Amino acid sequence: MRRVNYVINGGPEVLFVEDVPTPVPGPGQLLVRCEAVGVTWPAVRRVREGPEPIPLGGEVAGVVEALGPGARGFRLGDRVTGLCFEHAYAERVLLADHLASRVPEHADAVTAVALVRSGLVARRACAAGVVGRGESVLITAAAGAVGTMAIQLVRAHGARVVAAVGAKQDKHAFVRTLGADAVVGYDDPSWGEPVDVALECVGGEVLDKAVRALGRGGRLVTFGAQPGAICSGELMTRGASATGFRMGSPAAPSLHACWRDELWDWHREGWLRTRVHAEIPLARAARAHEVIESRANLGKVVLVVD
Repeated sequence: MRRVNYVINGGPEVLFVEDVPTPVPGPGQLLVRCEAVGVTWPAVRRVREGPEPIPLGGEVAGVVEALGPGARGFRLGDRVTGLCFEHAYAERVLLADHLASRVPEHADAVTAVALVRSGLVARRACAAGVVGRGESVLITAAAGAVGTMAIQLVRAHGARVVAAVGAKQDKHAFVRTLGADAVVGYDDPSWGEPVDVALECVGGEVLDKAVRALGRGGRLVTFGAQPGAICSGELMTRGASATGFRMGSPAAPSLHACWRDELWDWHREGWLRTRVHAEIPLARAARAHEVIESRANLGKVVLVVD
């Protein structure tokens, strides 16, 4: 089978396609014939900046072809999606049964990788920020995979959305189609009136600006893979608070399962929409990383396996 790998850290050019044996599922694992793989900024950053090469992970969706010893909850032929921590860029992947979930009949694999993981991150961010009706919420990286979900979920909470995006002007119009009430650029001298909540995943200078955008008693939620410092003085001046989370180790799996079901229900009802920037063949994974690194994507970038 084919899979995408790398042996030295660097840019997209270090990725290559190799032929390897089909993996054998171990205890509690599913062997999945992969149809779609979600490309994420953490994976792209790991290739370029990691201390050493680490097998690429990502959201996957496909069909169960084999069950490892003790694997429960699934049968051969089930359509599933889930988070694969190693060698996700491949024609066949190993997926832990507790990290897998079924894909409904009305959805395809590309929709699954665009909706579930990004939707869960956005859903948890809204919960961590205790977003309430009538409040204003700043969302950074608003044109990205998580941002597009967050805009729609914040609007569903009855709150006003201030979308923060990069310099590309086409992103302004794009996030407005999703329901953003106002749009600001990272380099704008002012981000307007203070906000009640900031959902931040960019880090660096953008994180600092998000803190300074908070109003009195504001709440910052940070969940990105990029580093950044939070000035305690800025929080104290505003009487604000900050929290963060990591999706790799959910504290409440049952709550995530409930949220996942909600996401699928809302998608089926038609008001929660996925946005896919590009479907790129597995063999051109380097191109997918180029798109992510250029910050040009409007929504999710997906590798498709034929």
